[in-house]
Amino acid sequence: MQIKAMIMNGELETGAPLPSMRSLAKSIHVSVITVQKAYEDLQRDGFIETTVGRGSFVAAQNKNFIQEEQQRRAEEHLFEAAEIGRTNGIPLEKLVELLRLFYQGED
Repeated sequence: MQIKAMIMNGELETGAPLPSMRSLAKSIHVSVITVQKAYEDLQRDGFIETTVGRGSFVAAQNKNFIQEEQQRRAEEHLFEAAEIGRTNGIPLEKLVELLRLFYQGED
């Protein structure tokens, strides 16, 4: 979901208004029900707040929550890398070395 990603990476800041469900649905060519479901999911997960008559806005985010979400994403990639390494005989030490290089920003 693009709105969630934009909130998590700071593109959309706390209090930023979101488009109305109707205008977003029209602009991306989906049904209003699809947008409503997405907004409900975002609200349930604490990313947005919706007020009748005012609209939807980016909720104040808990920095720990964002960090945990990003760590979960990193874990998924690391799991995949470990599987590739294990099934193809790449030594753990080599994977650790590569991760260290990437983390430190060296090529």
